[in-house]
Amino acid sequence: MSDGGFWLEESPVAITVTDAQGNILAMNARSRESFEKDGGGALVGTSVFDCHPEPARTRVRELFERRAANHYTTRKNGQRKIIHQIPWYRDAAFAGFVEISIPIPDELPHFDRD
Repeated sequence: MSDGGFWLEESPVAITVTDAQGNILAMNARSRESFEKDGGGALVGTSVFDCHPEPARTRVRELFERRAANHYTTRKNGQRKIIHQIPWYRDAAFAGFVEISIPIPDELPHFDRD
């Protein structure tokens, strides 16, 4: 990648990008690894809605309707993660979501810098 995005592929966080209709546009290596049992890289080009059972599918559809950021923590395969689902825009028009999944320890320090 000559555009400077080369670091995304080997980032230690899972990054998945969808378009405005919910089609998966891109997955970095960590994302493909994280979703390997669901198809890994073969998920690119498929609908993110098809990747979720109910009631999660309905929540994902609502996320696309609201076009607002969503953040939560989860545990998968014993690893705690924070998930950031953030809308992205092209020429000021909603273009889809970027999901960033970051592994975090069970105990996480908090620093109040106000």
